[in-house]
Amino acid sequence: MTEIEAKRSSKDFILLYLKGMAMGAADVVPGVSGGTIAFITGIYQELLDTIKGFNFSVFKTLKTEGIAATWNQTNATFLVVLLAGIFTSVISLAKGITFLLATYPILLWAFFFGLIVASTIIISRYIKKWDIKAVGMMVAGAGLAYYITIAAPSQMPEGLVYIFLAGCIAICAMILPGISGSFILLLLGAYGIILESISSLVDGLKSADIQLITTYGINIFVFILGCIVGIISFSNVLSWMFKKAYSLTMALLTGFMIGSLNKVWPWKETLELRTNSHGEEVPFLQSNISPAGFENLYGEPSQLGVAIALCVAGFLLVFAMEKLAFSK
Repeated sequence: MTEIEAKRSSKDFILLYLKGMAMGAADVVPGVSGGTIAFITGIYQELLDTIKGFNFSVFKTLKTEGIAATWNQTNATFLVVLLAGIFTSVISLAKGITFLLATYPILLWAFFFGLIVASTIIISRYIKKWDIKAVGMMVAGAGLAYYITIAAPSQMPEGLVYIFLAGCIAICAMILPGISGSFILLLLGAYGIILESISSLVDGLKSADIQLITTYGINIFVFILGCIVGIISFSNVLSWMFKKAYSLTMALLTGFMIGSLNKVWPWKETLELRTNSHGEEVPFLQSNISPAGFENLYGEPSQLGVAIALCVAGFLLVFAMEKLAFSK
């Protein structure tokens, strides 16, 4: 058992599981980062170190010292509990989040807007020195994230190779505070097929439909494999950035979050539609408009009052999570 695990009580592991669920919920939504949740709940550095620990030395330990020593070396209990929370949330919320995005988009995006604003404030506190370099990194991060939010999503090519590559790329964004892995999937054209695969796999397991389980299970397996390869590779780069240029890295991440606010602005004008896998027309390209502009354009209420309330609720929730995480 590692020193950190030895200090954890059953209550701590339950809390860790809930943090995993929060990360999973964030990663399902395009525009919100699970890495942000990990950071504000105080587990980001441990997560990064744990992932980085999966290298060739693990095989040596497994060969010479056995499974128990390998489990301790890799901080596996932490990772298993966290992943259990993430997978629980993704599986249980995939349909629910999709429903809310389609039915109550303004209210859901308002809530996440508040989450990201608060998260930006919290992460900016970790910038130890504000100078021209830090400001420049923040501006660069904001510009890159903003560009990502306005880039046109692509249509996904066929094949498991592309699903694997999509997993490699998206997981790198998922672990970064401020960059949404699910939105990267959307840009790559892979978001729909991954979400549909998760939903269909759950349906197949419930109905014991072998064909559904096989077809969509392969997609999920290949995607997870891509995620594993991507995150192990990228975690070393990110860890090096934190050690060599901590403040500049935090400034860059703060910029990412500022730029990502463009994506989660609640009131949007749909410029172009696409047909999803179920034959339904869904937004493809959108631009931000004011609440008043939304009412004039669509003749529907902007729900401004409720949206502001949910935005404030999301804002306060983040600070409550931070206080809870660092209360010990």
